Amino acid sequence: MFSRTLFNTSRIARVARTPPRPIAFTRTHAVPSFSRSYATPSPSPSSSTDPNLTKAQELIESGTRALEDQDLSAAREFYQQSVDVRETPEGWYNLANCEYHLQNKEGAIAAWEKSIALQPFPDAHTNLASAYIFDKPPKPALAIKHLTAALALAPEDPEIAFNLAAVLESAGKLDTALTLYQKAEAGGIDRAAQNVRNVSAKLLGEKAKQQGPQ
Repeated sequence: MFSRTLFNTSRIARVARTPPRPIAFTRTHAVPSFSRSYATPSPSPSSSTDPNLTKAQELIESGTRALEDQDLSAAREFYQQSVDVRETPEGWYNLANCEYHLQNKEGAIAAWEKSIALQPFPDAHTNLASAYIFDKPPKPALAIKHLTAALALAPEDPEIAFNLAAVLESAGKLDTALTLYQKAEAGGIDRAAQNVRNVSAKLLGEKAKQQGPQ
């Protein structure tokens, strides 16, 4: 069983036009909770000549201010207006986060997918993975797909490795899960050590069953 915690809407992150550096945050559970950040637009050379892009960025900033005022519904409206004016990865990403917390899971998933289509980055993939894990019924195959994509974009992120390992373990893919738990432990995730021991024991048990009585 997986647990979920909410992200902190008061913390703002910046998303650049190129794939950004992964946003690090502490996750206490096996599968990532939703990203503890929203994205604000980075200055773009084209914005000075594209009035629609300038307007879209201004609307994102208005959404960010609404979040700082704890007004999630107003933030959602600003982000929707932003992508209506000009689609941007940060506009869709922030809209997705709002939609999910306003209980519109289908809208959130669609918006994260649109964000990724414009600019893949790890947080959008991990958020999608979380949404699929906490779906009813859970969709572990889709969670694995998106966590794998997140790890490809941020291969040195031990938290993503840990979370992917947890889903793989639950799906019975123990060899790959063990490798990723070991990667997470080497990256400083102390709790991964227990998972390494547990999965190693499971693999030994499976091997013993295959060999049969001696």
